[in-house]
Amino acid sequence: MSKALIIGGVGLGAVLLGRRLAASCREFDVEKMLERMPDTAPPKWMFLNITAIRENTERILERLEEREYVPAPDEREGIAT
Repeated sequence: MSKALIIGGVGLGAVLLGRRLAASCREFDVEKMLERMPDTAPPKWMFLNITAIRENTERILERLEEREYVPAPDEREGIAT
């Protein structure tokens, strides 16, 4: 009887803990967490570097789309090497 009571108490505690953790996860915001970090924090560096790489990639693609396609000398002459 006491064994079943202990197991039931542990199970009830696990359920209550799970509900509390689930409620706090809904309020979790990555951007706010990164803003609170110091500038020297590695996760913040990684996030900022990924953002900078995406911006640079977009600028490169825009410039490539603006350029007129000029075939390579081998393509113009029809010579395959």
